[in-house]
Amino acid sequence: MSDAVLKRIAEALERVSPPPQPTPDFAAADAFVWQVEPDHLQPVARVSRVDLSLLIGVGRARDTLLENTRQFAQGLPANNALLWGARGMGKSSLVKAVHAQIIAEGLPLKIVELQREDLPSVARLLNILRTSDARFVLFCDDLSFSHDDQHYKSLKAVLDGGIEGRPENVVFYATSNRRHLMPRDMIENERSSGINPSEAVEEKVSLSDRFGLWLGFHPCDQDEYLAMIDGYCARYGLQIDAATLRAEAIEWQATRGARSGRVAWQYVTDLAGRQGITLS
Repeated sequence: MSDAVLKRIAEALERVSPPPQPTPDFAAADAFVWQVEPDHLQPVARVSRVDLSLLIGVGRARDTLLENTRQFAQGLPANNALLWGARGMGKSSLVKAVHAQIIAEGLPLKIVELQREDLPSVARLLNILRTSDARFVLFCDDLSFSHDDQHYKSLKAVLDGGIEGRPENVVFYATSNRRHLMPRDMIENERSSGINPSEAVEEKVSLSDRFGLWLGFHPCDQDEYLAMIDGYCARYGLQIDAATLRAEAIEWQATRGARSGRVAWQYVTDLAGRQGITLS
C-alpha cells in the first residue's frame, strides 16, 4: 500500500475520531465561549456588558441574582437561575453585570457561554469543567424549545447531572422570553391531544421547575425608561437639555412601538453618535 493511500486513511480516521483537545488554560480569561467541532473553550478578552448600576427597574432580580452568585463564588450552595420575561429588559445584561461585580469584589469566578444549539454537547463541556478547581457560571442566552425540539433532554444534564450529579463547581443561568421554556399554544395543544393530559407536557414543563430561582422581568413604564436614559447620559457624559432629551426619548420609543432597556440604549447610541462621543 502506497504512502499516499496510508496518509489518506490516517486523515480520514482523524476526522472520524479527532485527537483530544488540550486542557483549557482557565487563567487566560474570566470569560469563555464553548465551541464545538472541535470542542474547545474560546477565551473572551473583553466581555460586552454594562455596569450593574445602569440596570434600572430590575432591583429585586439584581439583588437576588447577585447574592446567589456571591454565595456560589464563595464556595457555598447556590441555585440555578432562570431569568424570564419581557424582551430587552436586561436579562442577559444582568448576568454579565453580576459576573463583573463578583470579579470586582475579588472573588474568583468564570463565566462560560453556551449556545442553545450546542446543548447536545453539554455533557462533554461539564466533564471539562468538572476537572478544574475554578468555579463557573454556565450561561445560555435566549433559551426556548419548539414542539419537535429534543435539545431540552440535554439540559437535564446541567440541571440534574444524571448519575454523577451536576458538578459542584458549576451553576447554570439561562434567559428566556418564556417562563416554561416552550410556547403556551404548544402546552395547550399537548394537554388537549395527549392520552394522559397531565403527563403529556410534564417532562418539558418541569424543566423550568428545576431552576431554584425564577426571576421575572416585566415591561418598564415611562419613568423607568427615562431614568435608564438619564443614567446612560450621566455615565457617558452626554450633554442635552432635559426637555429636548425627554421629547426625543419619547418619540424614539413611540416610533419603535416598544419601551425597554434595549430601546433606551439604542436611543443613547444614536445621541452619542450625533454628539461625536464614543460609548466605551
